[in-house]
Amino acid sequence: MEEALKKWNFEGVDGSVDDMERASAYTVRGVVCSIMDSLNGDDMRTVVRLGHGDPSNFPSFRTCTVAEDAIVDALRSAKYNHYSVKNGILPARRAMAEYLSRDLPYKLSPDDVYLTVGCEQAIDVILTVLSRPAANVLLPRPGFPLYEARAACCSLEVRHYNLLPGRDWEVDLEAVEALSDENTVAIVIINPGNPCGSVYKHQHLEKVTKMARKLRILVIADEVYNHLTFGTTPFVPMGVFGSTVPVITLGSISKRWFVPGWRLGWLVTSDPNGILKKSGVAKNIMGYLYVSANPATFIQVKLNLSFLEDIDDDMDFCIKLAKEESVIVLPGVALGLKNWIRITFAIEPSTLEDGFGRIKHFSLRHKKKQ
Repeated sequence: MEEALKKWNFEGVDGSVDDMERASAYTVRGVVCSIMDSLNGDDMRTVVRLGHGDPSNFPSFRTCTVAEDAIVDALRSAKYNHYSVKNGILPARRAMAEYLSRDLPYKLSPDDVYLTVGCEQAIDVILTVLSRPAANVLLPRPGFPLYEARAACCSLEVRHYNLLPGRDWEVDLEAVEALSDENTVAIVIINPGNPCGSVYKHQHLEKVTKMARKLRILVIADEVYNHLTFGTTPFVPMGVFGSTVPVITLGSISKRWFVPGWRLGWLVTSDPNGILKKSGVAKNIMGYLYVSANPATFIQVKLNLSFLEDIDDDMDFCIKLAKEESVIVLPGVALGLKNWIRITFAIEPSTLEDGFGRIKHFSLRHKKKQ
């Protein structure tokens, strides 16, 4: 009995198990799985996954044949059937350096490039390198929750700055300056945005660069490159910050790109009162949804719960939508922004139209009676 009660001799960094549990309490995958548990097994309709973040599951977003053929050729060559170097093979780093140098006033060498297995490993490496006693990092709200969990493991303090929905989710520069101090080591900029779907204008990125130089902090540019393996060409130009401030760029296979404008038009068909506003920063949909302009693959949508009955918050909205209509959307609470939802457009057109139709029926069913 005494042996069975003996405590295991490991715990979190500096005993910070509670901090890590809080940081990982909401993960995108975990929240989506909990919503999936609410699906009605008696509903024979196909589940519409508008909370899904990986477009490669759908035929219309299939990886281009150029990229597929390159992988097959590399495999058949038998030149790469061995352990790789930790920072990426030389041909890949050389090609990346040449490509990035097109937009820079100087030429990068392969030694300036460090390749990782996706952005998750890049986040692990960078935050681990930046961690030191009393250091803090600035993260966007809303944002991708992996940063918080990894920062907790590194004992890095996290400070959140807000993105401004009324200004196409731009960085609140004044708030960033107020949050930063002598222990601030870096600011994370996600562009194109997840979950917001926004793409920053060059002028705004210049302002971020000037601010970072003034504060003497590193910019971690979490930039997901459009159509890296989707579409007719394997690569497209990458947005690069100016050379006057240190920048670490995280790149991965694209899961965000501009969505044709006609897809947004489907939201009109989901609007029972025809009140979709075509102009201005905000668009009102179904009386209780608010969408910022210029949506890309993802859009972040605000819920106006005063128009609805029997809906407590964004999580309740998503659970009941799944149960009643077999439609999955992601609640904003999973991304640090309560009473918003994230919807993806990276899905088959017919399925997208079906999903918006079901959201319309759901909204009419829960619409508050006058």
